[in-house]
Amino acid sequence: METRVGIINVTGYAGMELARLLSRHPRVNLTSVTGRGLAGQTLAQAFPHLSALDLPITQEPGEVDFLFSALPHKASAEALLPYIRKGIKVVDISADFRLKDAGEYEKWYETKHPAPELLPEVVYGLPELHRGEIKKARVVANPGCYPTAAILALAPALKEGLISTTVIIDAKSGVSGAGRALSLNFHFAEANEDVSAYALEGHRHLAEMAQELNPLSSEPLRITFVPHLVPMTRGILATCYASLIPGKLPADEKGEKDLLELYRRFYRGEPFVRVVDSSPHTKHTLGSNLCLIHPTLDPRTGRLIVLSAIDNLVKGAAGQAVQNMNLMLGLPETLGLEAPALFP
Repeated sequence: METRVGIINVTGYAGMELARLLSRHPRVNLTSVTGRGLAGQTLAQAFPHLSALDLPITQEPGEVDFLFSALPHKASAEALLPYIRKGIKVVDISADFRLKDAGEYEKWYETKHPAPELLPEVVYGLPELHRGEIKKARVVANPGCYPTAAILALAPALKEGLISTTVIIDAKSGVSGAGRALSLNFHFAEANEDVSAYALEGHRHLAEMAQELNPLSSEPLRITFVPHLVPMTRGILATCYASLIPGKLPADEKGEKDLLELYRRFYRGEPFVRVVDSSPHTKHTLGSNLCLIHPTLDPRTGRLIVLSAIDNLVKGAAGQAVQNMNLMLGLPETLGLEAPALFP
């Protein structure tokens, strides 16, 4: 019997992308979608590209076996709590369950956590690091888009003890990463032909990066993260820098080959991570659940440089959520996610 799946808040970009991916999933049936502002309309009326899904948009989910929430933080946990208590498995795409420490959540999100008692059992939903735990979880916190790109870029180097504790992450994102809420900064005339840095005082996703990368390091990391907005719809390109520990790799062509082999060995068998021979483009991941990674060395400075590209709405949000659902339901991990990137 097919699993009945619901989406809370189908009207945001992540919710829409979830509906698109689930519409072609062979083993689940999307039966319920909510969106209070558009309640009473059908998906076809609200979003013509989803017209194949003959579903009404309702205010509350119907009877489901599995539930996604694409609401903003705080509202997401509050909406999911009744279903978690009923024993329904959930994936939360918001930030509400990503941080294990409720105090850290309150510091970065400036609000009390709605359900701190659940945090010890929640699994951070990055399959490449937590696959075994995700398979047994009933609540999975889908990672943020920037952390997905950065953690996957740096995890092999930290695990192998190649780099020092000072790490710089410079990342660029398309405007869809900010969601559909209206803001002057994202108007076409403001964002087009412009690149700008933001959150220089500290971006909320930094806490996720530290939480997941510190356990891979022998000493606490000092992470500098600077995000940038670029005038494109989708995509993240993260460029990560760290100094090599002397003697770990030769600073020559052999070192480059050894580094590539180390990364390929770390991600061998991973269905959605590709270690590539040259710098990836965001367009190479458009619409796909792939993360493309290219590690390289700067022999002049003894520095590791790792580039990581994802589609922020797929591997950075909805696609990774479906990947997590597949694991939680005991399904093949790649189901519904096999489509290649759209190019050009």
